[in-house]
Amino acid sequence: MPTPTSKDLPPPIETRVTKLFNIKYPIIQAGMVWTSGANLAIASANAGILGLVGAGSMTPELLREEIQKTRERARGAWGVNLPVFNRYAEEFAKIIIEEKVPVVFTSGGSPKKFTPVFKAAGGLVAHVTPNPSLALKCEEAGVDAVVVEGFEAGGHDGRDELTTMVLLPQARDLVQIPLIAAGGIATGRQMAAAFALGAEAVQVGSRFAASAEATCHENFKQAVVKAGEADTFLTLKKMMPVRILKNPFFQKVQEAEDRGASVEELSEILGRGRARRGMLEGDVEEGELEIGQVAGMIHEILPVSEIVRRMVNEFLATLSALAPRAPARP
Repeated sequence: MPTPTSKDLPPPIETRVTKLFNIKYPIIQAGMVWTSGANLAIASANAGILGLVGAGSMTPELLREEIQKTRERARGAWGVNLPVFNRYAEEFAKIIIEEKVPVVFTSGGSPKKFTPVFKAAGGLVAHVTPNPSLALKCEEAGVDAVVVEGFEAGGHDGRDELTTMVLLPQARDLVQIPLIAAGGIATGRQMAAAFALGAEAVQVGSRFAASAEATCHENFKQAVVKAGEADTFLTLKKMMPVRILKNPFFQKVQEAEDRGASVEELSEILGRGRARRGMLEGDVEEGELEIGQVAGMIHEILPVSEIVRRMVNEFLATLSALAPRAPARP
């Protein structure tokens, strides 16, 4: 597919989030394990959105390499996603500061741990949370923006199982800082719905997992585009809830959970490196395939530039189509 020319590109969209991160369009490419390497972050940055390198599945040495590669080739805004619970979190934080990473999205723990450290080093910080009350705590912790993620999202989700449509307006009523919506967003129509509920940008994961530049294995990408409307499930709730594609590995987990398996037994079934096996190495039978519910709406693998172009144009078209439908004020 040819790269869109400048005349094909939609006009810039200004929100508090685009101004904060100096991006053209209010879209954040999520930092996903085994998927969000430098190439994806670079392509996202060069397409006018915020690209994130996902540290969660990296070693400290690899993270430094990916940061340096991104800095060298990205023409737009980029940053790093740091899961707070990661065993290398402290080392990652040190590298992020040493490499002067401009933007950090933290997730999977308290925003209080690293927000003051990154801000003291001159960085911008956003935190991902699945709960409206926790979004307020993020604001109190001093983050520059907060991402509220519904449990439609792929990968590790909150235990409250709040949908994006319910989570987002509640969070908007509580916080004053810029709000970014995540979970179940892959199209411009869904982006417009998120804006109607109070978002000022969207964070998108699954749609970019099925991109040409994503690090994950081609087998995993093909599994995503072949997925049907109900082919994901939130499982391993006794451990850390995770949304994955249904496959033989999922069936083993589900059968164990249905008969009341203990955490120890579930841990034994999961083993080590299960997500790497599925998403990076391409074992779609026995690997853990983390992806969101919106996989059922993703039907082709596209370059990041084309994904962004289509999303933004559909977003603008949706807003235009909605305007005439609005009832006249009395």
